[in-house]
Amino acid sequence: MRSVAQRHPDNPIITPAMVRPSRPDLRVVGAFNPGVTRQDGETVLLLRVAEAPSTVAEGDVAAPIFEPRSGELLVRRWSREAPGVDASDPRMIVADGQSWLTSISHLRVARSTDGIHFDIETSPALAPATPYEAFGVEDARISRIGETYWINYTAVSSHGIATGLASTYDFKKFERHGLIFPPNNRDVTIFPEPIGRRWAALHRPMPSGLGTTAIWLATSPDMMAWGGHRLVAEPRPGLWDEVKIGGGAVPFHVRAGNRDAWLAVYHGVTGSPHRYALGALVLDATDPSRVLGRSREPILQPEAPYERAGFFAEVVFTCGLLTPNDGAGDGTVRVYYGAADGVTAVVDLSLDEIIAGLE
Repeated sequence: MRSVAQRHPDNPIITPAMVRPSRPDLRVVGAFNPGVTRQDGETVLLLRVAEAPSTVAEGDVAAPIFEPRSGELLVRRWSREAPGVDASDPRMIVADGQSWLTSISHLRVARSTDGIHFDIETSPALAPATPYEAFGVEDARISRIGETYWINYTAVSSHGIATGLASTYDFKKFERHGLIFPPNNRDVTIFPEPIGRRWAALHRPMPSGLGTTAIWLATSPDMMAWGGHRLVAEPRPGLWDEVKIGGGAVPFHVRAGNRDAWLAVYHGVTGSPHRYALGALVLDATDPSRVLGRSREPILQPEAPYERAGFFAEVVFTCGLLTPNDGAGDGTVRVYYGAADGVTAVVDLSLDEIIAGLE
């Protein structure tokens, strides 16, 4: 049985036009991939806001960069026709022998009483602040542990793609804890409670040459030093997740058959055509490196116009969801997701149908 996705009729619920730029010389080009949680009766998003220079001369390309020594945001520019410049990917420029991003991201708080209509703060909550974040701060996941909200995020720079950690009690003040996974690693999701007296996280190393882009498990005594790495799941040839896979939303407790388990919504990529879709992994409650079930087909794939066309077409990608216990308690999983790397949308899925679609 394939899960029936109930997209909200107001989708996309957040677009770049709804977000104020952080400064006058920038324009918002993306508002997507939010981390999600509940606080004081409200739905809280940590929204990824991508900004690009508001003016670029015709025939030129530009890359915004945080300069940690001065604490300023600078803009580098090149002629599109200059030797060695490749701007064929709208997300990236290759110039001067290295890659640069066409936008720079930060995290912005948005709040809602109904989970659909959000008030978006006018200034960043977490913005680039270190050399490892010079190209941006992206894709937050929020794990609530007690009264603390632990936030892991992607830190991007010329050194590679790493994972940073921060925490907050109120989404007003944030404490940074540094990098917890070095380059190249992303799509980290931290389990919301310890397993066998250790913290656990799914992560996605990015091998070059040997190996596949797969989901791994790590454990930690303190959420800072991670080890005990074990392979969890790899891409599946010939299926919807054949090229690469990676973590999505923070795992949550479910009953699968007659046993307790974790359910993790993840993303998978296929190459023909190239597109991102979502599926589910059910993991053993005490050993989450052990897969008990996996979606035969996607639970969500690009079908709506705002998913099939945009900044980077054919993409649905999640960093957060609300479990049935967070919402109406009717067995509905509410997934917030980025569509086409530009906007935020929301979909309601039946937990029973997700589990029925496992193999």
